[in-house]
Amino acid sequence: MAIDQEILELSARAKEDGTEYSKKRFFYETVIRHLPERIFIGLVGPRGVGKTITLKQIHSTNKSSLYLSLDTIKPESGVYAFAKEAEENGIKLLLLDEIHNSPGFDKELKKIYDFLKINIVFTSSAAISLHDLSYDLSRRVRLLNAPPFSFGEFVFFETGERIQELSLETLVEEKTAREYYGTVMHIEHLFEKYLEGRNYPFTIGKTDPLPLFRRILETIINKDLILSGKVSPEEAVEIRKLVTFVGNSAIENMNYTTISKNLNITRYKAEKYTEILEHAFVFKRIMPRGTNVLKEPKILMGLPYRLLYRDKKECIGALREDFFTDTMRYLGAEVNYLKSNRGEKTPDYLVKEIVIEIGGRSKSTSQFKGFSAEKKIILVHPGDCDAISRPLLLAGLLGTI
Repeated sequence: MAIDQEILELSARAKEDGTEYSKKRFFYETVIRHLPERIFIGLVGPRGVGKTITLKQIHSTNKSSLYLSLDTIKPESGVYAFAKEAEENGIKLLLLDEIHNSPGFDKELKKIYDFLKINIVFTSSAAISLHDLSYDLSRRVRLLNAPPFSFGEFVFFETGERIQELSLETLVEEKTAREYYGTVMHIEHLFEKYLEGRNYPFTIGKTDPLPLFRRILETIINKDLILSGKVSPEEAVEIRKLVTFVGNSAIENMNYTTISKNLNITRYKAEKYTEILEHAFVFKRIMPRGTNVLKEPKILMGLPYRLLYRDKKECIGALREDFFTDTMRYLGAEVNYLKSNRGEKTPDYLVKEIVIEIGGRSKSTSQFKGFSAEKKIILVHPGDCDAISRPLLLAGLLGTI
């Protein structure tokens, strides 16, 4: 049976599109490296990070591939039957964009893996749809992180300059941090643009990216969350109120209890909604470290969603923490916030037993009192580098941790 002509035409157009982008996201090479393996690859990340373009770039270099956006066309007979048809027509690599738009895709993928030889790379902007993958399918799929730009990757796409990544050890040690900072001071002005919402590919060349983020957020709430089957339309209304509340509030003590009390919802719903929004890349939950503390996570936002609700000057402190926790999470580092059992002021975060405070140049070492960690630093913005302070932007230039 021949493949539908419209699908073939759209796939051919996608192949042409893939040749138009000379620069590739840094995760592109990771995908290419895993392609020869007999395992399906899933690119998971927020809307707008370049997953679709990456699929098209792969498509443009492969002679026996077929591209299909399940956000545009859903095969009537299902994904398995479509893959079988593609294989019978000589296709060896099937590129499925926005797979979460296809109901029951997990069962379809398992059948394809078990009964066909065709290989698959797929994308999803709704991690919640992939969170509960069965064990059988998880052994057949390698999920790869497709994060927003790191600061270093933003610099590359903005200027073409590939900044050498630094290690956490280089950042902590004063001498090596000073030397490294001297080599990157010329890009410091770009960090302000990055904090203002330039951490996604679609913002390149845009004067004001925030309206685009507002549309993405509406799509997440009105479409992605409901389509996942975990949220009803009525709950989506409550979720919108929740995002608005967090966006307009200070980050201190932003947890399940605070949300429950202020929105007049149960603590169970507060936990459910924040978990869902974390899988949608809008929120982050950072667990505490400390003795005898209430084990409620601190709720932060993904950069730059907070700017949809408050001006940068009004929320710069929270924005700095959104940036830092984004960076740590996308590097795969475990990050905890510090909390005492009596509510005293503590440093902000702990990463690999390094105590880290985040703030402006007025930050002092007073927050470190009582903490015995061997390594303590303050990440400051605007940048400064001395015995205890390091420029915050350097966190965005870290490699693996």
